[in-house]
Amino acid sequence: MAEEILWAEVDLKAIAHNVCELRRITNSNSRLMAVVKANGYGHGSVEVARCALDNSAEMLGVARIHEAILLRNEGIDAPILVLGHTPTFCYEDILNYDIIQTLFSRQAAESLSSFAVSHKKKVKVHVKIDTGMGRLGILVGRSGEYENWNGRQDYAMKEVESIIRLPGLEPEGIFTHFSMADNLDKSFSRRQFEIFMEFINSLKGKGIEFGVKHAANSAGIIDMPETHLDMVRAGIAMYGLYPSEEVKKEEASLIPAMTVKSMIVHLKDVPAGFKVSYGATYETKKPTTIATVPVGYADGYNRLLSSRGYMLVCGEKMPIVGRICMDLTMLDVGNTGGVKQGDEVVILGKQKDSEIKADEIASLLGTINYEVVSSLTERVKRVYIR
Repeated sequence: MAEEILWAEVDLKAIAHNVCELRRITNSNSRLMAVVKANGYGHGSVEVARCALDNSAEMLGVARIHEAILLRNEGIDAPILVLGHTPTFCYEDILNYDIIQTLFSRQAAESLSSFAVSHKKKVKVHVKIDTGMGRLGILVGRSGEYENWNGRQDYAMKEVESIIRLPGLEPEGIFTHFSMADNLDKSFSRRQFEIFMEFINSLKGKGIEFGVKHAANSAGIIDMPETHLDMVRAGIAMYGLYPSEEVKKEEASLIPAMTVKSMIVHLKDVPAGFKVSYGATYETKKPTTIATVPVGYADGYNRLLSSRGYMLVCGEKMPIVGRICMDLTMLDVGNTGGVKQGDEVVILGKQKDSEIKADEIASLLGTINYEVVSSLTERVKRVYIR
């Protein structure tokens, strides 16, 4: 990697292993969707999609239409579901690229229907049901559960009935999304699943059935096998990261797929009392050596790690000192002898017997591992290990 000063190595063997592990614990009658939104959670959507499809995934999930178009332009012809909203000015792309669209309101359904009919084509759609996430979806629930809640089920039923009757649409699937499946306490997720299944059964009573029902995300795949239904949606677990510390890790052996590396580009010896970086927020306590590493917040390395985080040099954790800059970060390497300009720096991943995990960085930031990997920007080159 001499031509790069900052890169992310993505181990496709690890991706393949993780997909196979998730497939192993998934109900044999369930299909597996590989969710590759947000550039494959920072890992690269195209390469991850190909790897997942080669290892038993049957469908791809993205958040936005441009993510689906990118996959199509790279020659990927597997079914792709857009899980989020697609604006009307992109409807032609849905038709041209043979994309499956999520619908979560009658208004959007009528608009897409009208467009499809005017072009004498049909669009496959999945209907999203909100069982308690409070995000996208037709809201359903149990009568009497909340104040002024009576009639909600009837309203939702009418919404779905009206959508499936629209011309130009081919209703293929129906799904919901868990908000707390990665919690040790699964009571809320079980409630969501019960509401979803009750709604499915009510639709069935009216003669309305969908070929593909799905609810399980990564945490659902691992911890809630009863929710696997016709398809599961593998997201963060496919990349080797567990949804939380509270899922049953023993159920699936996952391997993190990403390692982020850089190198030392400058070394300087400084005296005690030397102030480092913007704002002079850090002052050396003794004479030491400062190493400069070409990674910063413009690369997705969070500024909140300033004087808190670590990187690996010579197999040891070296503390970040001073504020992280847009393009550069400084380390105190004075406690380790033999550090040289050009030495490898591991920002995320393993070096010798040491490791910095995405969960460790997430803990320092008060966030989740999803954000750590998906925040990596495009100027960090992805290198694929096959």
